[in-house]
Amino acid sequence: MRNITVAIVYHSGYGHTARQAAAVWRGANAVEGVTARLYAVEGEDAPWAELTSADALIFGAPTYMGGQSAQFKAFQDATSRTVFAAGALWRNKVAAGFTNSASRSGDKLATLQQLAVFAAQHGMHWVNLGLPPANNSSTGSEEDLNRLGFFMGAAAQSNADEPPELAPPQADLLTAEHLGRRVAEVALQLMHGEAALAG
Repeated sequence: MRNITVAIVYHSGYGHTARQAAAVWRGANAVEGVTARLYAVEGEDAPWAELTSADALIFGAPTYMGGQSAQFKAFQDATSRTVFAAGALWRNKVAAGFTNSASRSGDKLATLQQLAVFAAQHGMHWVNLGLPPANNSSTGSEEDLNRLGFFMGAAAQSNADEPPELAPPQADLLTAEHLGRRVAEVALQLMHGEAALAG
């Protein structure tokens, strides 16, 4: 059975989302049989051939003013010409998403929903976070994975006055690692299932 590739495609305005992306990479790369790669995008230019050859794509962007950053949206829009119009090149690939903002909510769900719709437009299989919400009872803690309680993808919170060396906190980075691992495992399961069906 061949190795699979997981591509983490992200934009980071101040470095906080880049730290989250690196955590997603660590999680995916820790799965045996998986090679994870990081791709920072700033707009329409992207390594299209490498993204198209990947088995799974994990999209990440900061949440600004209730949605993904303009730079990541420009990347999304460019896929209508480079991927979608070229023959649905990402169809049946595994997809997931992550985002970061300064506020605990910060309308991050809106960004994750937009990323999921984007993946659906390309015919991809969306993978959710797969963790229960945490830190929502008297026994909860800020150290819990999924402390912010998101289901659609991995969410992180970085104080606006803290540099990326200090934020997001470890719990959010471990949550991002969990997402990377989960996506890698789902992509492997899909590949093994397809091989079994092919006989």
